[in-house]
Amino acid sequence: MFTARNLLVAVSFILSIVTGLVLARGGQTATSQSTGGAPTPGGKQEIRIGLSLDTLKEARWQVDKRLFEERVTALGGTPITLSANSDDTTQIGDVEKLITQNVDVLVVVPHDGKAMAKAVTLAHEAGIPVIAYDRLITDSDLDLYVSFDNIKVGELQAKFVVDHLPTPGKGTIVRIHGSKTDNNAFLFKQGQDNVLEPYLKSGDIKVIHEDWADDWKTENGKKIMNAAVTSHGGAFDAVLAANDGTAGGAVQALIEEGMAGKKVVTGQDAELVACQRIVQGTQSMTIYKSIKTLATNAAEIAMKMAQGKPVIARSSVNNGKIEVPAVLNEVVVVTKDNIKDTVIQEGFHSEKDVFAVAAAPQAP
Repeated sequence: MFTARNLLVAVSFILSIVTGLVLARGGQTATSQSTGGAPTPGGKQEIRIGLSLDTLKEARWQVDKRLFEERVTALGGTPITLSANSDDTTQIGDVEKLITQNVDVLVVVPHDGKAMAKAVTLAHEAGIPVIAYDRLITDSDLDLYVSFDNIKVGELQAKFVVDHLPTPGKGTIVRIHGSKTDNNAFLFKQGQDNVLEPYLKSGDIKVIHEDWADDWKTENGKKIMNAAVTSHGGAFDAVLAANDGTAGGAVQALIEEGMAGKKVVTGQDAELVACQRIVQGTQSMTIYKSIKTLATNAAEIAMKMAQGKPVIARSSVNNGKIEVPAVLNEVVVVTKDNIKDTVIQEGFHSEKDVFAVAAAPQAP
């Protein structure tokens, strides 16, 4: 009999074929007698999918929540969502609440990937499979990771900087990394380093200032940019910011110094304010990670797992304890030149909203 954690996962880098790794834990399917879910009037077992979010303060996570819940509901499931306001203790408490509500599958966007290893343990003790959404949960027997190729994100950011320096391949940069509690921040940096290493080694590109922005906060990105300007003035060509939030902080600092639109500034997430900055000319690019694809895929996978159906993954990511089966989605560089063909065309943002800004200097 299938259980809620009977997961058939294909992981293959070399042959790209199904290897048939079966992960089995306790729990039941939605069609069997189960401690998970609740009976509906027709006698059919209700499927409950728990979603534990780090935060809803950033606009993109509100989109994730809405799309994920809509897809689970459309597939006949009941989504139950809690947000932890970027607090590890609160998030563990949220996971415990979701477990007591008998969710069949737990989907987690961790605030701290390492701290949420406890959430995986708690869920497994209750026979509930765990999917890490967008951010990896480390040091645990995580069942599945659904995200993007985050190393590729960093590579694309760094390549854009290299190609758009006043003299391509030569210049000085400021680096604003993400939050150290988020494993993705290290993956973005790894990807950036992959591209920058030969230029740094030759001395063609120099990093004059770099730091990590706690909790990805815009104000922390601004503090890092302010510190760079205090130490070096305007003697730099680009800001390699890890996401749109930190990029926003950097741009604000540049506006205050009269340098907005005169420096290359990267980002990611294609947040509305970032897209507005791109068409305005104060941010150079962002990385569009189709939230619709991510949320929809994660919802569909969670429903399959709840029903004991096979899930196919063709990648894996090491989380410090095991090779976690992974479903990784593609990413796209967005600039002013292709913004209409990407985020606007897909309906992520409307053209009216994106272009609802005043004219400003053009970014490099």
